[in-house]
Amino acid sequence: MYLDNEDFIQWMEKLDRKLTTIGSDLKAVIATGEAFTNDDKLLDNQDLAFLLKVSYRTLQRYRDSGQLRYFLVRRKSFYRMADVKDFIQSYASKNEVVMFNKGIENDKTLK
Repeated sequence: MYLDNEDFIQWMEKLDRKLTTIGSDLKAVIATGEAFTNDDKLLDNQDLAFLLKVSYRTLQRYRDSGQLRYFLVRRKSFYRMADVKDFIQSYASKNEVVMFNKGIENDKTLK
């Protein structure tokens, strides 16, 4: 396939316009601060296993037993922070809930 200079320049200008649009959309999201509230944030297996200090297999047992709500995106499990908080409050002691909430407040990646 052969492209002459005019076709190539048109294609590059079109690509530039698309990238500019995407960049301005990203800047708008970043400028608004938070795109999600804390309860709407999503955690994957790695994040949640680290947060709860459990193995991936333990997370799978929680999912399989219906204790922990989740959803799949292209065969990858994700958890809403609100569902994780509900899970913690249902199955943990009061002290563990307090420690979990302090950990969330101190974790910069979840804010």
